[in-house]
Formats: sequence, C-alpha cells, structure tokens
Amino acid sequence: MLDLSSLNPRQREAVIHEGGPLVVFAGAGSGKTRVITFRVAQLIASHDVAPWRILAVTFTNKAAGEMRERLLNLLGEQGAAVRVGTFHATCARLLRRHGESSGVSKDFTIYDDQDQQALVKRVLRDLGLDEKRYQPKAIAGRINRAKQEVQGPGEIETPDAWSEVVRRVYATYEERLRLANALDFGDLIYRTVRALESDQDFREAVVGRFAHVLVDEFQDTNHAQFRLVRLLSEGHRNLCVVGDDDQSIYRWRGADRRNILDFRASFPDATLVKLEQNYRSTQRILRAANAVIERNTDREPKELWTDNPEGDAILVVRTMDERDEARLVLRGIRELSTRGHRLSDVAVFYRTHAQSRVIEESLRSANIGYRIVGGMRFYDRAEVKDLLAYLRVMTNPSDDMSLLRIINTPPRGIGKSTIARLLDSAAHYGQGLTDLLDDDATLAQFGSAARKRLGAFRGLMGGLREVAASGAPLGEIGADLVHRSGYAEMLQHDDTPEADARFQNVQELVASMDEFQRERPECTLAEFLENVTLQTSADEQVGGDRVTLMTVHAAKGLEFPVVMVTGLEEQVFPFKGIDPWEDPEELEEERRLAYVAFTRAEQRLVLSFAAVRRIFGQQRVGIPSRFLTELPREDIEWIGARSSSPRQASATEDRDHGPRESYIDYSEGSDLSDLEGLRRGMQVRHPKFGVGEVREVMQGSPPRVSVRFSGWGTRTIIASYLVPA
Repeated sequence: MLDLSSLNPRQREAVIHEGGPLVVFAGAGSGKTRVITFRVAQLIASHDVAPWRILAVTFTNKAAGEMRERLLNLLGEQGAAVRVGTFHATCARLLRRHGESSGVSKDFTIYDDQDQQALVKRVLRDLGLDEKRYQPKAIAGRINRAKQEVQGPGEIETPDAWSEVVRRVYATYEERLRLANALDFGDLIYRTVRALESDQDFREAVVGRFAHVLVDEFQDTNHAQFRLVRLLSEGHRNLCVVGDDDQSIYRWRGADRRNILDFRASFPDATLVKLEQNYRSTQRILRAANAVIERNTDREPKELWTDNPEGDAILVVRTMDERDEARLVLRGIRELSTRGHRLSDVAVFYRTHAQSRVIEESLRSANIGYRIVGGMRFYDRAEVKDLLAYLRVMTNPSDDMSLLRIINTPPRGIGKSTIARLLDSAAHYGQGLTDLLDDDATLAQFGSAARKRLGAFRGLMGGLREVAASGAPLGEIGADLVHRSGYAEMLQHDDTPEADARFQNVQELVASMDEFQRERPECTLAEFLENVTLQTSADEQVGGDRVTLMTVHAAKGLEFPVVMVTGLEEQVFPFKGIDPWEDPEELEEERRLAYVAFTRAEQRLVLSFAAVRRIFGQQRVGIPSRFLTELPREDIEWIGARSSSPRQASATEDRDHGPRESYIDYSEGSDLSDLEGLRRGMQVRHPKFGVGEVREVMQGSPPRVSVRFSGWGTRTIIASYLVPA
C-alpha cells in the first residue's frame, strides 16, 4: 500500500482519482511533479496497472529524468518500466515501432534545426528563389508552425505572395525529406497525429499500448500536442493533464493555454482539482503574485496560499538609471554574502537578453562570478561577435580570423569555394587576406560574379575603415557599421522570434560603445575593443559559486532564495509595443510573465526600475511598470532617491519601521491630493529638465503636473516622472 500521508488534501484527491479525464490546475510551487509521480505509483500499487501501460509525457529531458528518478525511489524496478519521455521522444519511439504502415521507415533520420534550415536553403536555391528575400530560417519557422497546426503544404492559407512561396517550398521540402528517409522535429508529432487519425493499423497498435496517459505542463501544449494526447487516450479516456494557465508564457512559440482552460469542453465529465497550497514562497511574496495575476480576466480563478512565514517586505527600488540599478544588484549580492548566503542563492531576472550587459559588467568589475541560464554572455552572442569582428578588421586589417567571420556575414554570395581560393592564395603569396583583396591582380583570377562580390566587400571595408579613422564618436561608428554592413537589414527581414532579441543585442552593443566613450572621452575604437577582450577573458577565469542571471522566460520551473527582478518599467516589462487595447492577450501574457518571475522567490523578492534607461540604443524616461502599481501596499517597501544623490539603498538592509508607501502613489486613477506632499510651490525633479517648481496639480488618468523649470519654461509632466527635489 502506498503511503499518502505526506500529501495535502487536494494533492491526495488528484492522486487517488481512479479513472476518466482529470485536469489539475497546479499553482506555482504547489508540488505538481510530486502529484504526477504519486499518481503513477498509486495506479500501479493500488489499481494493478502494469507500469509499461502508463505513459507520462513531459516537455524537457530534464523533467523526464527527474520524473524517472522519483518513480525509481517510489517503486524500485517497477518505476523503470513506466513510459516516461518528452513529446518528441515518445513520438519517435512510436513511429519507429509502428510507423511503416503509414509510410515511415523504422530507420529514419531525425533532422535538427540546422539540418532543416540547410535543406530549406537547398530547396530555395533549386526553386530559383532569393535567400535574402525568403530567409531559410523564417521559411523553416513557418513550416514548423504549420506542422504545429497539423497542416500539410496544401492546407496552409496563402493570402499573399510570401505565403504562396512558403507553400511551394514546404511541398518540395517534404518531398526531399521523404527521399532522404528523414523527419524533422515537427514531423515527429505531426506524422504521429496523422497516422493515429488515418491509419487503423497504427492506431490499434499504439492506442492499445497505454491504459493511462499523464501530461505535465499542459498549458504549454500546442494544437498538435493536444490532438496527440486526446487520440492516445481515445479508447480508455484515462487522461490526466497537469498545468497552470497562469504560467503560460510561451504563446510566441505556439503554446495555447486554451488547451487547459477549455479541457472540460473537450471532456465534459472531467474532474477538476486545484493545487493552491504553495511550499516555496513567503506569504508576502504570494500575496504580491496573487495581486498581480488576478488582474487577468481570462484565467481559471485560483489563489495561492502557504503555511510558510510572513517573510520580509518586498523591496521596490527606484534607481536613477541602468548603471545605478546594476550597482543596486551588486550591493545586494555583497550584503547577502556577509549574511551567509552563497552567490548561487541569488538570481537576477530581466525581460530581454539585451538588459544583461550592464549587470554583467558590474559583476565583472567586482570579480563576482555569474552564469547565464538559457542564453549566452552578452559578448559571446553571435550577432555581437560578428560586429566585434567587423570592428577589429576596421582597426586591424591584418586580422584574418575576424575577416573570415564577416566576409559572408550577412550573406553576400561569397561561398566556401571562393574563400578556399583566397586562403590558398594567401598561403602561396605569404600575404594577409585584406592585402589580397586590395590587389586587383588577385581579384582578376576569379570569375566575374565572385570578382564583383569580393570587390563590393573590399569597398565596404574600405569605407568602414575610413569612418573608424575619422575620429567620429564610437556610437556613430557602431551605428554606421550596423547600417552599412547590411546587418540591420538582415535582422529586420528575419521573420523569427529570435530576430528581435538579436537586433536588441546589436543596438545594445552600439549603446555600449557610446557609453564607453562618455566615460572616457579621449578613448579610441582600439581601446574599446581591448576592454571587451579583457572583460571576456576574465570571465573564463571565474569559477565556483556564481550568481544566476537569466530572462524571466528561462526562469520558469526554477526557484531561488533571493530573486531580483530588474527593469520593471513600461515599454520594458511589460515589453515595448504591448497595446492592451489592440491585443489584450499580449498584456495578459506579460502579466503572467511577471507572476512567474515573482513566484520563483523563496525568501526575498527585490523589484527595481530606473528613472532613465538607455536600452536598445535609445535613452528613455522610465515610467514604473503597471505591475508595481498592482502590488499590495502593506507588503511592499518603496526605496528611492529623493535627490540627485540617491542614498545607498541595499537590497537587504534591515529597518526598524514597517512598510511605507512610495513617495509617489503609482496606482491608476489616484487622487493627487493623496500624494505625499505633492502641492503647488514644492520643488520636484525631472530626469531631463532637472529641478522645477509645481505650478498646478491636475487630476486624471494618468495624473499630470504643471511644473516651471529653469531654462525650459513651464511643462506639463505625468506625475510618475517626478520625484521631490
């Protein structure tokens, strides 16, 4: 008999459910993996279900490994016989064993993303289509989305010329896969669903194998994955899905949280269980997370609670700019270390990868080790390294390694055979590549097409070197490079989710050049490059205990004693371009992202925003994120600069007073008469205009203030832009 005494009542209800459809809404930190593994063990121990007739599906190999380990601990050898795997691994196994009746050979090859893009590139070339106009990565992404919707080439809509090209490429691509006896990742699920729906032999062989199907992280499933698990459980209907619609943050890659929200529409007799007891966070952290997520209207109502202590107040810290924010992070880490925390206890979150640069530089300057989860260090990112290679050749034309990196980046038709001939000539004549390119006699040895492309590259680099030697500001040199090289155009035409992040990193590199020169007005481009090289070399020497840096997307499923969430400003988090009137779902996804960030914290949560932030190549005034206005006042403490010299607020400092309100009430539609001291005649400070005198306070949403500034005249300012002087 399985001992269930360690389970709470709701967990136990989900575990002992005997059969039929079951949907478990599992809040953050509520023990969902424990419920799944105990449910599997209960089916085996109490209901005599054979282990190999239970299928448990997860999204990642890590999650599958953790589930297998827990089952082994609970069941011993029987646990090893349970079919646990990712969606893709499960489908690959089914297709290899039973797919021949559907035209799938058991010895098929699986193409990864790089293989897929290489094949799409070949298809584009064979169809006479321009790779620059129809980028292989974008076409491959559209094919993947079609397979997520279980759509073949003839089923996708073609409202425009681009979509028609996708259909043509998709059709030829599928034929090439067939000839190569290969499937891509999308095919593994797509072909399994097709076989289950249309091949009776396959369906009978597969569906009869399993008596129970369990799915973890069901809120992250796409259309094809939902159809798959529904088909696999069609005969017995013993389908258990576990997830949390409030943690659905992957809409951009095809996840559809309606799969869990509408589960009872597909299975009207489904039993619903909510896991709301949290075992991770303090009461204050949970109240804050609940207060934010309850603003979403399209969700399954639930409210996390805990028996954990009340905990410390959540700190909301106003910093002057992104550099000040990075210093806040550094001070907090140092103080935590003095109190016995390891560096690995601390996680720093940001909304976009581009925000990590300033934080990385601050930690490096203090010789504090860090690791980046789900991404690369800023200066290791491909687009950053590409542009640094350009800059190195601009200052040192003899740098052949850097030149080889950029000679066909962005793609300009200089292929491997042309590069090989250049290298042969360089070895034969004992010259560098730049010298060869500058030699008309060398170029004359190539065919007209290659000669033209090499000549264009030579002209490009010559022009860039002239700009570098002109003494122009570093920021202008960087911006000119991004534009003239075609790098910006390449990313702007890249129709993939990653392209935006890559372009932000490019903008951030240009911003770092400008910032470097503002701090060192007499510096040169060579000195900037030397500084970058020394920083990245120092990274490799740091080992042992490290702080964790990551985007909020990468943080899902993790937990840390201390979490610092940075950049909580409008147009940063929530992200720029979010229009709640045009697409309210986008704002609700951003709010779910904030909820995920807050619920990663076990003991301490620090939230920060900047009065001014230079990001994505622009300097902008920071409006505090609406998510900060939604926090319960009794659980937060506002800390911020009341003057141009902010006091050194640490992320962990003790205070003998309770939580206090912000010096500005950021709540929507607030009455300005309730604002702390904001009145006619008082002195206030604005990030751009400096110190001024309040002339009039105007109620509204947002509230505004008429302020007279020296040298700027009278301006009407949104109240949240101002602080007492």
